[in-house]
Amino acid sequence: MSTPPAAPDIREVPEAHLGRALDLASLVFHESYDKEERDRYRRLLRRCDRLGAYADGQLVGLLAAHRLRLSVPGGQLPCAGLTFVCVAPTHRRRGVLSSMLAQLWRDCAAQGRPLAALWASEAAIYGRQGFGAATHLTTLEIDSTRPLALRLTPDPGPLRLLDAAQAPDLLGPRYEASRSRRAGRPARDRLWWREQVLPEEDEDDDELGPPRIVMSGQDPCTGYAIYRTRGGDDNDNNNTPGLVEVQELESDSAPVAAALWSYLAAIDLTGRVRAWGRPADDPLPLISADRDQVRITRQFPALWLRLVDVRAALTARAWAEPVDLVLEVRDEAVPSNDGRFRLTAGPDGARDGNRYEPTTDPADLVLDVRDLAACYLGGTGLWPLAQAGLVTENTPGAARRLDAALRTELLPFTHDEF
Repeated sequence: MSTPPAAPDIREVPEAHLGRALDLASLVFHESYDKEERDRYRRLLRRCDRLGAYADGQLVGLLAAHRLRLSVPGGQLPCAGLTFVCVAPTHRRRGVLSSMLAQLWRDCAAQGRPLAALWASEAAIYGRQGFGAATHLTTLEIDSTRPLALRLTPDPGPLRLLDAAQAPDLLGPRYEASRSRRAGRPARDRLWWREQVLPEEDEDDDELGPPRIVMSGQDPCTGYAIYRTRGGDDNDNNNTPGLVEVQELESDSAPVAAALWSYLAAIDLTGRVRAWGRPADDPLPLISADRDQVRITRQFPALWLRLVDVRAALTARAWAEPVDLVLEVRDEAVPSNDGRFRLTAGPDGARDGNRYEPTTDPADLVLDVRDLAACYLGGTGLWPLAQAGLVTENTPGAARRLDAALRTELLPFTHDEF
């Protein structure tokens, strides 16, 4: 009778093993990294917390986590931003990922990080690990073969082009202002701006040009757009027009946004503008005078959130309405989250103190931690989940009351991939 293999040892991945880590990632993600990419990913992994699964001295699992500060309603919280999560094909379905995540949850508790987040390539896996889709994006496309028709007058102020090196100083304050209004956005330092937001090449499309930046306003910046372009092809049968790929657009008002969109739609030798990831409540479709010219072509989940410490997460955020409910939360991976708790919170919570305490009172709502995470930033409703049978409402109206308390002025938005 064969002996079952020993469980891998979960421990920190030292810098000396970063080459092994990249070899594993290359194998699992079916990538071939050139020297420049390996150097970039080494720099990225050096800034992350790193956990590895070792079997017989070999690295068979990897999990890295950015040390993020994520905007939440009313403030920001420390967050582990998961990246480079992979398991060798020889060790799949052996609990390697669960073991690495279990160690990460212990590390998060020790470090005071109540949140974890990732961009999920395999949603089914991470849903089982307690992650819920907390932000959603839309892809917008503009037919720019003709002038952009809008229902309001664009801001008449001048626009100017910037060098990428100027971005942190000139665009940073506008980005920070957007973080204070929309949950789900990570803080950025200079290195994040340079390597995550403005790398010289687009890793998903090597035909796109370098990043371009256009800014509205002088001091302070009232809005900006980051974009790349790809020339058209007059030699193919379809006469493919040039493309403007919008990677980020921020503004302090609708007229400024209109000016930036108008600029992007008027770039010479292009016939299409595509913004792959915009907020679900982006106003561009509303201000468009021709809905055949501006189309929503895709909607998809973006940031998947995990409440590592439910109590810390719920008591730290701002609330739109008073709420007093008993929640029965199911969380098999983090026992301290699992159980019945009374949530008492409201708009004055920052002053009077939001509370989330164990109780033996009957539960108003019974839900999985993944569904609570999906609703935490205000982008998903409890009531639709209850209607779908994913949340049990023992007290009529409880789901709608919690939805009203969780509501935010703007939908959460995450654009930064990591």
